[in-house]
Amino acid sequence: MTRRTAKALAVDDRKENLLALEAILQGLPIEVVGVTSGDEALKRLLVDDYAVILIDAQMPGMDGFETAGHIKNRLRTRHVPIVFLTAVDYDSHLAYRGYQAGAVDYITKPFDPWVLRSKIAVFVDLWRLNTEVVERAAERDELGGAVDDALVMLTDPADDPAEVLARVRARLAAARDRRTRR
Repeated sequence: MTRRTAKALAVDDRKENLLALEAILQGLPIEVVGVTSGDEALKRLLVDDYAVILIDAQMPGMDGFETAGHIKNRLRTRHVPIVFLTAVDYDSHLAYRGYQAGAVDYITKPFDPWVLRSKIAVFVDLWRLNTEVVERAAERDELGGAVDDALVMLTDPADDPAEVLARVRARLAAARDRRTRR
């Protein structure tokens, strides 16, 4: 199985907050990708996969709530967990807006960095498990195809046995390659 690095998308209009998040998450098995706007976040989400999204609620232009709404409306990103981080004092109405926009958590600053690290570590573990399940399903499909080809070879004399055998061997080799990359 291929070992991909989990990524966190950090969205905050203040670069110093992005640097602070990178420092807090340093040492975890995750790459932090920082962007300074909701538009920039949506563009990044078109080309890359993320284990978690950390987003500031209050930003100029497209705020975090609107950005989260767009993220949750996209098929590709609707299941990525969103954690709001905001400097605004806790306001139950704003927290409710965050949860309505699809967030799994709404954290006000200052927050305990060790708690944030623990939460992010859980999302990384879930992302890794999901990635492994998807890869194993692909491997299973590859093996199933090889079995189907072998059944055709055994039951349909019209197919060229050499071609069917070559397909079976290719699928088995692909499945074996997936296993050895783990």
